[in-house]
Amino acid sequence: MKKFTLLMLWACSVCSPIIAQNDIEFREFTLDNGLHVIMHKDNTTPIVVTSVLYHVGSKNENPERTGFAHFFEHLLFEGSENIDRGEYSKKIQSEGGTLNAYTSNDITYYYESLPSNKLEMALYMESERMLHAKIDEVGVETQREVVKEEKRQRYDNQPYGTILPETLKRAYAEHPYQWAPIGSLEHLNEASLDEFMDFYKTFYVPNNATLTIAGDIDYDQTEEWVKMYFSEISAGVKEVYRPSIEEPKKETEIRDVVYDNIQIPAVIQAYNLPPKNDPDSYAMDMLSTYLTGGNSSLMTKELVDKQQKALAVAAIPLDLEDGGIFIMYGITNMGVKAEDLESEIDLLVKQVQNEGVSEQDFKKLQNIIENDLVSKNATMAGIAQNLSQSHVFFGETDHINNELEKYREVSREDLQRVAKKYLTLDGRVVLYYLPKSEQTQQ
Repeated sequence: MKKFTLLMLWACSVCSPIIAQNDIEFREFTLDNGLHVIMHKDNTTPIVVTSVLYHVGSKNENPERTGFAHFFEHLLFEGSENIDRGEYSKKIQSEGGTLNAYTSNDITYYYESLPSNKLEMALYMESERMLHAKIDEVGVETQREVVKEEKRQRYDNQPYGTILPETLKRAYAEHPYQWAPIGSLEHLNEASLDEFMDFYKTFYVPNNATLTIAGDIDYDQTEEWVKMYFSEISAGVKEVYRPSIEEPKKETEIRDVVYDNIQIPAVIQAYNLPPKNDPDSYAMDMLSTYLTGGNSSLMTKELVDKQQKALAVAAIPLDLEDGGIFIMYGITNMGVKAEDLESEIDLLVKQVQNEGVSEQDFKKLQNIIENDLVSKNATMAGIAQNLSQSHVFFGETDHINNELEKYREVSREDLQRVAKKYLTLDGRVVLYYLPKSEQTQQ
């Protein structure tokens, strides 16, 4: 789950009433070619969101060809046999729509929001992307340059930008989660056009996709259009690779130093998380919010405000399908050594393990969680995304209506229990990010 942005609620929500959430109604069906379709009707505003979730992420890649899933996130905007190069986005935007996509370790997700009278066009566009996307040397070379620039901006030239890839490659020894979705530019440069075509025919097929339509729709008309545009697409015949690798349990702590183009040191800690659909994932998500989720979180109050040993503390809780990692990081204050900040972080973790969370803080935490859950289903884009992920990750689309209850079942004792179970020294990764100037002094 994403970190919560309604942080102001931490201070005042203790006296707020429990939030009610209306069930998200939907219809779903599966075409003969395996495409699963979910529809949600809300006629309050003339907007419709169309999305396609392909169950392919960086974990499905060949270790010698990493970065393919993220590369295809870009490549499938090139056009199709019937949509000229560069026209895909223009067509949507010319009708007043917006569109985007993202890639994770587990999935690739495309979506567009349009006036509801343009739903048929949106379905046609997504069917074109699935049926015969434009994959040729021109498009591949164009997107190679796009990905190179993205890597330079987001990773290479961004202070602390390599935290994710540097942590992943130490946290996983065998599972393909060990590389970040951005992958390797060398692998992309070495890949042939045939390899890209093979990846497309394997993963971007109806039997590996979930189509979700949410907004101002008529169910019968929408189903008719879906069948008209998608039924003709043949199911994929290649086996969809799903890694069955079980990451071996680590018995010792992994420590390392990364010298970066920074001025101020940082401390990164990464702990193993259970699979995304594990019951403990709800408690761990709440625990991460309690520890680092905003200005009133435990570590911000203690390390930033009170002790002033950190300029900032935050977390990246990667709740992944096969078992993720909980990444905490703190940027030291001026004159504070990385090891001193690490010691204080460890003391606060130990405090939660030994003493748990107070009743008052737990009530605040519950209300923050509930506000966030209700808020993420307050837009058609949020509903479309959550419906598709409920189907793919939890095997039941109605999980979208059960998620709030799952969080309500988490107790104070559960928070203390998972802190003891998962925030352990066994197998955790600790990285010190230090200025490159210090490397020359070693």
